[in-house]
Amino acid sequence: MLRVYGHLSSGNCYKVFLTLKQLNIPFEWIDTDAVKHETRAPEFLAMNANGKIPLLEISPGQYLPESNAIMHYLAEGTKLCPTDRFHHAQVLQWLFFEQYSHEPYIATSRFVLKFLGNPPERFSDIERWKNPGRILG
Repeated sequence: MLRVYGHLSSGNCYKVFLTLKQLNIPFEWIDTDAVKHETRAPEFLAMNANGKIPLLEISPGQYLPESNAIMHYLAEGTKLCPTDRFHHAQVLQWLFFEQYSHEPYIATSRFVLKFLGNPPERFSDIERWKNPGRILG
């Protein structure tokens, strides 16, 4: 059975969770909180050296990090992943857009505001991310 290490308050983890649910794939969810530094434990770093969630354990010793790579792995051969080359490329286009245009501005701002409590030392980051985030909205 697949195992996912993640935290449902994370957008990247939640989209993996939704993919598994949409495809009715059985899995075990291992709640792992990066804010509590659980991803920095030696046991976790042995599975994923970059210390980030989500992390998919495909089989013992076989791990796949990065939410969009996990979703693509899960969706391959299903209704969520077109077989037509162009349509498949369009799916990848949106995955890349989300990760490189949405994530750095909107999702990172959410993390700083919600989970870090908007500390004063991050005010300039939030300000810097506002305009690119508005363009997307």
